[in-house]
Amino acid sequence: MNKAELVDKISRNTQQTKTSVEDTLNSAIEIIKKSVKKGDDVTLVGFGTFTQSKRKARLGRNPRDGSEIKIPAATVPKFKAGKEF
Repeated sequence: MNKAELVDKISRNTQQTKTSVEDTLNSAIEIIKKSVKKGDDVTLVGFGTFTQSKRKARLGRNPRDGSEIKIPAATVPKFKAGKEF
């Protein structure tokens, strides 16, 4: 299911316009992204938790020529599904 299909299904279930549902969904996604980027966890009980995770620097391989490359440390988003999910 893609975003447009999700918006359509929510719209039918709630009898709201697709525009209203899409605006609400976009707002929720944006708030989750900003919160996680800031370092806060976002927990939706029964669904899961969005968190921030640190990935260590490591060596990788260039797929074109097989040479080693350094991959820098990074902070990445992480999602852990809840029990009910």
